[in-house]
Amino acid sequence: MYPDFHYLLRSLLGTEVPEWLSLFKTFGLFVALAFLAGSYMLMQDIKSKEAKGLLLPTFSTIVIGKPASANELSWSAFWGFLLGFKVGGFFGYWQEIAPNPMGYVFSAQGNFIAGIIGALLMGYLKYAEKRKAQLPEPQERRVATYPHQRITEFVVIAMIAGLAGAKVFNAFETWDDFIRNPVESLLSSSGLTFYGGLITAAMAIAFYARKHQISIAHLADCFAPALMLAYGIGRLGCHFAGDGDWGIFNSAYVTQLDGSLLHAAPGEFVKAIHSDQNFLSRMVAEFGGADHIPHLYRSAPSWLPDWMFGMNYAHNVNNEGVPIANCFGQYCSVLPVSVFPTALYEAFTCTLLFLLLWKLRSKMKYALQISGVYLILNGLERFLVEKIRVNYKYDWGFLHPTQAEIISSLLIVFGIVLYFIAASRKKNPI
Repeated sequence: MYPDFHYLLRSLLGTEVPEWLSLFKTFGLFVALAFLAGSYMLMQDIKSKEAKGLLLPTFSTIVIGKPASANELSWSAFWGFLLGFKVGGFFGYWQEIAPNPMGYVFSAQGNFIAGIIGALLMGYLKYAEKRKAQLPEPQERRVATYPHQRITEFVVIAMIAGLAGAKVFNAFETWDDFIRNPVESLLSSSGLTFYGGLITAAMAIAFYARKHQISIAHLADCFAPALMLAYGIGRLGCHFAGDGDWGIFNSAYVTQLDGSLLHAAPGEFVKAIHSDQNFLSRMVAEFGGADHIPHLYRSAPSWLPDWMFGMNYAHNVNNEGVPIANCFGQYCSVLPVSVFPTALYEAFTCTLLFLLLWKLRSKMKYALQISGVYLILNGLERFLVEKIRVNYKYDWGFLHPTQAEIISSLLIVFGIVLYFIAASRKKNPI
């Protein structure tokens, strides 16, 4: 696996690379790619609906030609200080920061002198920008702002609200770990619950759209395919970083001393699990006994590679598993038994579902129908993959659902209702 750029580039290039590259995490790379790809498809769909007259511009009056105000200079200097303070703090201390860059970003650590330089630079750039556009007499101008011009706002709102919601919902799902160390749990780069992010981001975007008089129904339809694609790319980040978002054990493969996988007989699962007492203790504590550890024995057919059925996530970012022999560094753990790579399954499935949604969107007659289809497909995909994933299960007597199973079931029902209500009311025709 590739927990950071140091591992990733070293594997791709086949040679040693600078260790400071470990500051940049592989999961973060795929999250950025997910936002970029999702933003591009969102932009295309919004422009398409603007051309059809389904999404309209809003008008506002602005004043141009004014010099920079004290408020503008202050905010520019503030962001310049913050950027310089944090970026400057990386130099000379990257070894201490690399294990948890997110914790550093939200800490009080940094370089004060670099912050002052950043504040002066950003303040001057704002002053020069306004000075260049200054007119002898400021003028009022009425301008039209189209929805596609707000794409940056949409993405930033979705990112902030989504990450906050993903962290909060994950805290509820892993409550015991959260209570033990709430600060580390919230600032960790791992531990994100997609449905929490989806719900809070949707609420924030709807509020923003209503404020700016943008059709929420048509905007939601633009977001549907983009969200599916972004989710699929994000799941690749989970897979390549090995962030723990994997399935139950596949006892058909066990790990050797060098970290590689070997096909195993059915009885070798127990021996592999008991090979490391620390790992065994964690499994017993999590599942209530060694006999309750969930696993299936499924060998890959001859026409498929073994890694599609079982992976041991060597060098995973969470350091989950047992130590790798003769490995030195921060990420030297490997799972003793393979697990089903469910993140990879979701990435592949959601890419296909994105293509389906992109094709279907032109065939829908009314707004919110494609949103209903998205909710149904997303819910079905997640509900099915939960059957071989490891997650906290609620005790409802004869039912033991996971948080994702509960939410995905509700999304399926809500998607079906939304689709048929949109068709029956025949409002907002496309």
